Amino acid sequence: MVSIILLETVLLGTAMLPVILLLQVALNWNAPPWMRVALLAFAFVPLYLLFAFALLVYSAVATRLLGWRTPEGVELPIADFSWPVLDWGRYLMTIHVVRVFAGPAFRSTTFWSWYMRLNGARLGRLVWVNSLALMDHNLLEFGDGVVIGSDAHVSGHIVERGLLKTARVRLGAGTVIGVGCVIGIGVQSGAGAQVGPLSVVPKFAELEAGASYLGVPVHRIH
Repeated sequence: MVSIILLETVLLGTAMLPVILLLQVALNWNAPPWMRVALLAFAFVPLYLLFAFALLVYSAVATRLLGWRTPEGVELPIADFSWPVLDWGRYLMTIHVVRVFAGPAFRSTTFWSWYMRLNGARLGRLVWVNSLALMDHNLLEFGDGVVIGSDAHVSGHIVERGLLKTARVRLGAGTVIGVGCVIGIGVQSGAGAQVGPLSVVPKFAELEAGASYLGVPVHRIH
């Protein structure tokens, strides 16, 4: 907890620094009060985007330098608080902070895909992620043209009976994950697979290339 608090204090403070400096310049500008008020009002969105983008970069670089990642292919008791478990928890916390402060601005844009790559994900070209519920970025591997629908949940971990279990999720080129889907650990899809909205793909399921799936759990519909 101490390491997370210290890191997020540094990351958020550093990301806010240029915003504070620009605000100070605006407040000290020798202009009529109404003009300064107007400047501050219209500067809100650009300054927020500046802060959010800086947070994307700083957070991804920090976790890379610190080596905070989700370990692949493990079964670890959470109660033991081993270093791999702690690094996993700290990695997820940094992702959560970014998605809270920067996610609303950049989701479903190339900036969000770029952040996920910088944070450890393996993404092909033209990958569109319209969801903030993707975790364990270093265990996500998406081919070209993958589309993740709004509020879909994809992660490389699950907790079962006190054990942290992890596995890589691989989605082939052109895979489409519908709105509100849940994708389990270890799932693999062939190129062009389609998963309908509000579906659940169980852990370690294999989706055939070009096939369409729907349901809880999913079944092939054509």
